[in-house]
Amino acid sequence: MSFYDTLIAETATERNAMLAIPFIQQGVAGVLSLESYQAFLVQAYHHVKHTVPLLMACGGCLPERLEWLRAALGEYIEEEMGHQEWILNDISVTGKDKELVRAGMPLVETELMVAYAYDTIARKNPVGFFGMVLVLEGTSVALATHAAENIKKTLALPKEAFSYLTSHGSLDVGHVEFYEKLMNKLEDGHDQQAVLHAAKIFYKLYGDIFRALPLVTADQGIAS
Repeated sequence: MSFYDTLIAETATERNAMLAIPFIQQGVAGVLSLESYQAFLVQAYHHVKHTVPLLMACGGCLPERLEWLRAALGEYIEEEMGHQEWILNDISVTGKDKELVRAGMPLVETELMVAYAYDTIARKNPVGFFGMVLVLEGTSVALATHAAENIKKTLALPKEAFSYLTSHGSLDVGHVEFYEKLMNKLEDGHDQQAVLHAAKIFYKLYGDIFRALPLVTADQGIAS
């Protein structure tokens, strides 16, 4: 079994637990209210704006033996540049002041996930950051496009309010294929365990963000 297949198999419990979170289920079903969708976008902004800095930090901390992985991070950086601005534009189209969001503070759950990513790179094995990549990109492929289509119908918002979700649903398909090839090139057992350990943690931390979001359905008011 390849390392990527092992990674997917050994994180199944954590992944399924995250996907079962009511907010995610309601999002895929397309019944979230505008308030809930905006709340999701706000937290997405506050962690996505760290994506490129995290990729850069990871690349700078990799050992010389992983020079090939550092080169691959350059491709990720080019792809991810400016995505936080897409989210702010989506927020603006929904009627919320994007500059207030830019200047605001994230939920503590978002801050903790971002902090753990920086900590993994600086204090542990920087390769562990690829555990976060698995969680965020894998989730996008599985849910983003479908959720965007359904929420758009429910809220009657223009397609310009969903550029982040729709772009990541399709864009991350290629990213996951690229990611799989990279992970299968990892030969060191310590590197592999760092990715596996971090992925399990990030499934919980990313899930905690969704658990903390206000779950309000479009027709029922506050659900939890």
